[in-house]
Amino acid sequence: MNEISQVSNPLLAELQNRAEPKSEELDKNAFLKLMVAQMNNQDPLSPQDNGEFVAQLAQFSSVEGIENMNKTMSQMATSMQSSQALQASGLVGRTVHINTDTSILSEGGVITGNINLENSTSNLMVNIMNSSGELVRQVEMGSQTRGDVRFAWNGQNAEGAQLPPGNYKFTAEASVGGTTEQMSLALSANVNSVTINPDRSVVLNVAGQGAVPLLEVAEIL
Repeated sequence: MNEISQVSNPLLAELQNRAEPKSEELDKNAFLKLMVAQMNNQDPLSPQDNGEFVAQLAQFSSVEGIENMNKTMSQMATSMQSSQALQASGLVGRTVHINTDTSILSEGGVITGNINLENSTSNLMVNIMNSSGELVRQVEMGSQTRGDVRFAWNGQNAEGAQLPPGNYKFTAEASVGGTTEQMSLALSANVNSVTINPDRSVVLNVAGQGAVPLLEVAEIL
C-alpha cells in the first residue's frame, strides 16, 4: 500500500495546482481521476481490498451528489429572484404600505395607514402634523383590541376644511395600563418605479420615501 501513497500524493498535488485559484476542493472529475490512478498503480502483490474500493466509490457518489445539489439550489435561487423581479415590476403605479411615519397627500387624495397594536388599548389616538410640525388633526379611534388597526385620512382638518397637498407626519398613541405608549405604523405611498440591482435584489422607488427594499413593504393595496 506504500506504493499507492507515493503515486497518489504527486497526482493530488498536480490536480490541486490545476484547480481554480480560489478553490482548493476537488470536483468529481478530479476525484475520479485520482481513484483510477490509485487502481492503476496499486501493488499487484497487495491489491486494494474491496472494502476500501467500495468506500472510495461511496465518497465519489457523495461528492457528485453535493455538486448536483449545489447546482440545483443555485438554479432555484435564480428562478426565485427572477420571479420576484417580475412580480415587483407589476407594482409600478400601485399603492403600498411601508413602515414610515410620513406620507404625501395628493390633490383630492387619501392617506391610509395601519397601526400595529401590541396590546389592547382603552383609547387610540392618531396625530397628524404638517411639514412645519403644526398639529392639524387629531383622530380619536377609541377602544381597540390587540392587532392591526386600519385608518384613512381624507386630508381634512377638524373643521372639515381641505388641507393643501404635501408631506404629513403621523404618530399613534395608545393608552395601556394608565400610560401612553407610541405605536409603530405603516403608511400608504405610491410606487413610481422598480430597480433591479446587479445582485438581483429588488428596490422600489416610492414617492416621498426614495428607495425602499421590496422586503420592507408591509402590504400591497
